[in-house]
Amino acid sequence: MAGSNLSLTHAQATTGLRAALRIIEAWRATDSQACRILRICPATRHRVIQERTTIVRLDRDQQQRISLVLNIHASLRSVFINQDNVHGFAGMRNENPFFGGRTPLEVMAQGNLISLYETYLRIDHLKRAS
Repeated sequence: MAGSNLSLTHAQATTGLRAALRIIEAWRATDSQACRILRICPATRHRVIQERTTIVRLDRDQQQRISLVLNIHASLRSVFINQDNVHGFAGMRNENPFFGGRTPLEVMAQGNLISLYETYLRIDHLKRAS
C-alpha cells in the first residue's frame, strides 16, 4: 500500500496533515468528510488549521491516510493540467463500476482505509493510462 512504511516525526506528520487538509478543502469537502477521510476529530482538524505551532500525534493508519491523499493529489496533477479539474475531480460523479455513480469524495468519506486506498488505485490508474 502507498505509504505503508511510514515512520514520521510528530512535526512531519503534522505538516503532512496540514497539507492533506488543504487538498481536501480544495476538493470542496465538508469538515465532516475531511475528518472521516483522515480519521481525525473535529477539534484536531481545527487546532491544526488555526494554530501553526500545534503538533499532533498521529498513528500509522492516520499517516497512511495522509499519504494516500497526497498521492491522489499528485496523480490528479499529472492527469489534469487545469486546476479546476485537479480540485474538482473528487466531487464529480463517476460511472466507473467501483464508484457506481458516486463521487470519489463520497467514497473516500465512508471513512475506511480500504475505500480511500481503492480510490487512490482508480485515480492512479488514470495517470498510467494518460
